[in-house]
Amino acid sequence: MSNNKQISAAFPFESKFQEVLDSKMHYVDEGDKNSKDTFLLIHGNPTSSYLWRNIIPHVSALGRVVVPDLIGMGKSDKPDIDYTFEDHITYLDAFIENLGLKNIILVIQDWGSALGFNYANQHRENIKGIVFFEAMSQVSYWKNTTKETETLFKKFRDPAEGHEMIVKNNFFIEAMLPMMAGRELTQEEMDHYRAPYLEEKSRKPLLMWPGQISFDGVPKFTTDIVNSYNEYHKNSDVPKLLFYAEPGLIINRELGEHIAETWKNITAVDLGEGKHFLQESHPHEIGEGIVDWYKNILNK
Repeated sequence: MSNNKQISAAFPFESKFQEVLDSKMHYVDEGDKNSKDTFLLIHGNPTSSYLWRNIIPHVSALGRVVVPDLIGMGKSDKPDIDYTFEDHITYLDAFIENLGLKNIILVIQDWGSALGFNYANQHRENIKGIVFFEAMSQVSYWKNTTKETETLFKKFRDPAEGHEMIVKNNFFIEAMLPMMAGRELTQEEMDHYRAPYLEEKSRKPLLMWPGQISFDGVPKFTTDIVNSYNEYHKNSDVPKLLFYAEPGLIINRELGEHIAETWKNITAVDLGEGKHFLQESHPHEIGEGIVDWYKNILNK
């Protein structure tokens, strides 16, 4: 699947800030604020609301669109916390509650998917639909990863090597993001992504995320949460939309087709060739796909 529309580097959205616990979380709030439906777009590591810039205009025609920066990321405050998965759950839950978001349609990727899937499992009455891609739909096992991925992520999870790569060398921004974008990012785009992490001390959230991934049951906190929400979502009647690409990083075509065949009430779209940050390589296909799904499935 391809789309010839231009991919813009611009982020022409008004910044807003919400008091959450002891800090302020940055977000954008587009579309009709009085809409009965709220699209909540949640990013992961090492990105921010900027990742969704070319998808927001498509979705904002359908209803309210709220796009936060996770705590410690993007333009959100950087409190002195551990930045564990549990911390992010606490801050995101409080963000949603403080804004009074209801009838939520999640649009989630990377760690945003784990946070979103968990929220939907814990607040089932508040979810109208889920759109996901390159998502943590199930626990991971080293045996199912490529040798390159296993070697890389074991380095991330090693205290000394992880600190050198992620904090000292800013690996996630300078190497992982360009490598997994699926196209060459421009200087302007890279500068947007670099901006929150210019100082080493600002990179703590980026350092912490890889160690929170469940590989072979470790850590247990993540494993228990992922197993719980996987069991719920694959059997729930909540309408779901999956985008997948080949080779991807988390969900390749083989896994995408398996999810499409085994999860209830799911629509699946094969985007063709793509890596991890599909918002950068296929934003218009994703945006238009959400619009079609919303009109034909959620609002038929």
